[in-house]
Amino acid sequence: MIKAIFYKEWIKTRWYLLLAFVVSMGFAIYAMLRISRVCSLKGVDHLWVVMMQRDAIFVELLQYVPMILGLILAIVQFAPEMHHRSFKLTLHLPIRATKALASMLSFGMMVLLLTFLPALLLMWGYLQTILAPELYWHILLSVLPWYLAGVAAYLLACWVALEPTWGRRVSNLVIGILLLRMYFLAPAPEAYNEFLPLLVIVTLSYSLLSVLSLTRFRDGRQD
Repeated sequence: MIKAIFYKEWIKTRWYLLLAFVVSMGFAIYAMLRISRVCSLKGVDHLWVVMMQRDAIFVELLQYVPMILGLILAIVQFAPEMHHRSFKLTLHLPIRATKALASMLSFGMMVLLLTFLPALLLMWGYLQTILAPELYWHILLSVLPWYLAGVAAYLLACWVALEPTWGRRVSNLVIGILLLRMYFLAPAPEAYNEFLPLLVIVTLSYSLLSVLSLTRFRDGRQD
């Protein structure tokens, strides 16, 4: 049954997944091309000096890309089913509702991993050819909270989409926006290093919020 749910989610989202992968890789490639251009024009030594003296990371254009991709994935995955009320069919499958929801969220998380990880590996592979480990890890650790924001945006948007009433959706949306701000409050590179393990746990815990919306939906709540 879980395989059937995965297949259903794949059918719904397959074209967006291709687009998300292309966008994620496209922005990562463009960011690396910008760094390559700096190196070709002014030399690798200049890049090192700027990174050490000005704390520059040269990949700021990636900041909101994962968040937007995660948000749209949740909309593509859940909004049509909620609009057409076909999500009820999922709840009548011979499987616990919470397990069905967990399967759907697991599919989304796996998709985000397959979308984000190649971009991170691309950056790691290129940067280690021109930078010392301290410098390329400086960049990668600085962008990691942005990719966690993509996961958070997905899980929070699922929570909003599954909520059966518009009043609660609006309040959930406001809370979700405030929670997402947490990933962008510290503009300095590597500002989240000490909190990354906790940030990962907090991000994954957002999946529990969808269970609350599922319970309200299953109970037919109208308040």
